[in-house]
Amino acid sequence: MEKVNALGRRKSSVARVYITEGSGKITINKKNLTDYFPSPLLQYVVKQPLEVLEVLDKYDITLNIIGGGFTGQSQAARMAISRALVKINADDKSALRAKGFLTRDSREVERKKPGRPKARRRFQFSKR
Repeated sequence: MEKVNALGRRKSSVARVYITEGSGKITINKKNLTDYFPSPLLQYVVKQPLEVLEVLDKYDITLNIIGGGFTGQSQAARMAISRALVKINADDKSALRAKGFLTRDSREVERKKPGRPKARRRFQFSKR
């Protein structure tokens, strides 16, 4: 099997993934998964598509992630891994689609408006 690549996005994070056959090693920005995401919850999010298809120890995964925070990065990585696994085996698409891993979550932060402290928040009203 040759190297398979895919792209995943969430908020302002972009994750590029490269998958090859191997022993289950996950590398993110030249760091180990546990070093890059110390939280077990975020590690779980990244591994979700592999656990659903039960191929956790079958592929070596290299991820390049830029932008955003840790939550957006982990969810972008999940989407990229899911898309790459579908490229490898198209029969897995229905299982990943049912879990919602292939659907792009397009919610982004709303921009701040002039004359307001945040996007929709207004300054406190004073009658007198």
